[in-house]
Amino acid sequence: MPESYAEQYFPVLVQALLAMALAAGLIAVSYLLGKRVRNRVKDMPYESGMVPTGDARHRFSVKFYLVAMLFILFDIEAIFLYPWVVVYRELKMFAFVEMLVFVILILSGFFYIWKKGALDWSPDSTADRKR
Repeated sequence: MPESYAEQYFPVLVQALLAMALAAGLIAVSYLLGKRVRNRVKDMPYESGMVPTGDARHRFSVKFYLVAMLFILFDIEAIFLYPWVVVYRELKMFAFVEMLVFVILILSGFFYIWKKGALDWSPDSTADRKR
């Protein structure tokens, strides 16, 4: 059993150093052994196997950023479920009621943005809302 603070965190330090050494080694081997072929096709941006069209500097719709922010918001809220799972057995019914309120609030926010049309990407959906 480790007795000092240094002994307790020494394995973590060794693991971090090994991970950094492995990552640096793999990058170095790739750099040394990899082929360096530069041509027009290789310098083109990759777009899921499709031929790129237009300019890379075109403006994105506000909906793109809105959906990105909503994804981050709901992703962070989902992370709050993990600590709840850890202490659920200790808190019993109190934890269940608290999480039920939390999930109801999240779902109400989700249904609100769904009804507002923030998740509709079809071109005709904006025309329907203007009527």
